[in-house]
Amino acid sequence: MFKREMKVNLKNFIVWLSILIGLFLVVFLIYPSIINSENMHMIDEMMEMFPKELLTAFNMDITAIDSAYGWLKSEGFVFVLLITGCYSAILGSNILLKEESDKTIEYLNSLPITRNKIISNKVSSGLVYIFLMTIGLGIFNYIGLSISGNFDKLQYILLSITPIFSSITIYFICMFISTFTHKTKKMLGISLGIVFISYVFQTLSTMSSSVEFLKYFSVFTLADIRNVIVDISINPLMVIISFFISILFLILTIIHYNKKELI
Repeated sequence: MFKREMKVNLKNFIVWLSILIGLFLVVFLIYPSIINSENMHMIDEMMEMFPKELLTAFNMDITAIDSAYGWLKSEGFVFVLLITGCYSAILGSNILLKEESDKTIEYLNSLPITRNKIISNKVSSGLVYIFLMTIGLGIFNYIGLSISGNFDKLQYILLSITPIFSSITIYFICMFISTFTHKTKKMLGISLGIVFISYVFQTLSTMSSSVEFLKYFSVFTLADIRNVIVDISINPLMVIISFFISILFLILTIIHYNKKELI
């Protein structure tokens, strides 16, 4: 069953990974020609006009965008977090639910397979694809950065790992919510809504101390990019929290899915 799940989800994985690779391929191809002394002077003047809070939201207060790596540490990883988050949300919301939507759950129920076995195989295949997404993009960008110029290799490797913490958490949250419905279309809106609302909360929390508490309601706080850029280390607390939340929602998923009336 694990091999079946890997095969079923392969096409979507290739599409999403291709989107990310295509985005960064364009950056590596055109960024060197865009960034020159004259353009950088204009960009610096433009940056001075932006409020500090906006620069902080995109990490532009702690990194320059005078290179492809500088852009990657600021706006680049915003795209990485959002796209990998959307992929993980859709994967988590559909991986169990699609059997009901496609009417194949009746076939699975006719086999000598328990619901826990179904969950374990589906969860495993989803996690493999999330890790492959992170590794694949990480390797591609590493090659691109190596060609385009010098960069801090340790810092980059740690940065490439951070999306895993938010993506896996989103994956399990959306999987749990999917056990309350039988419609994949309904879950698509909910899962994407979770991602974008979470990102808005994270962005707003960096703009004012009065709304800083919103970061505690955002899964993207777990991908502590600023800490990696400044200290070149991953906050172990974020790893522990991500692991705890993921395990919690996995347990809740198992409990509710075993009680769910499948159609």
